[in-house]
Amino acid sequence: MLIAFNKPFQVLCQFTDRSQPPRATLAGFGLPAGVYPAGRLDHDSEGLLLLTDDGGLAHRLTDPRHKRPKTYLVQVEGLARDEQLEALRRGVTLKDGPTRPAGVRALPAPPALWPRDPPVRHRKTVPDGWLEITLTEGRNRQVRRMTAAVGLPTLRLVRVAMGGVGLEGLAPGQWRVVAGAAG
Repeated sequence: MLIAFNKPFQVLCQFTDRSQPPRATLAGFGLPAGVYPAGRLDHDSEGLLLLTDDGGLAHRLTDPRHKRPKTYLVQVEGLARDEQLEALRRGVTLKDGPTRPAGVRALPAPPALWPRDPPVRHRKTVPDGWLEITLTEGRNRQVRRMTAAVGLPTLRLVRVAMGGVGLEGLAPGQWRVVAGAAG
């Protein structure tokens, strides 16, 4: 079984949390028993999280050797210049080495997304823009580190697709079984 879940902002990609006070987890969303995340999204990231009860499928979905594309909508502080976009497309060097080239485009207008609670801080003197970024690897906080490396700190990060699975029709906290998921 493969589940597409729209992970809300500030929800952990696990079913339990031992911290005090406890944080919101996947346990609060009525997901089927026996499924576990295939990959992760940071606590402060939103969007598509795939869950499965099939360990082999989870491996095929997340192993970097399979180069499954993951697409993100990224609100950044500042307006992206051509040289910043090109640097992201070529791949940037992070502390853990160079990234693979990425698909990157500046969006002409903010995407149609649900409001975030709490909203992203708005600064009158600093413009923000939106990028669509597609990666074929998945390092820890990679999108945030890449945008920061080119001078565009991430304000909001929403994964909208992973492989051939997208968020279509799912509000934050909603999930659906993905039909015909063979991995």
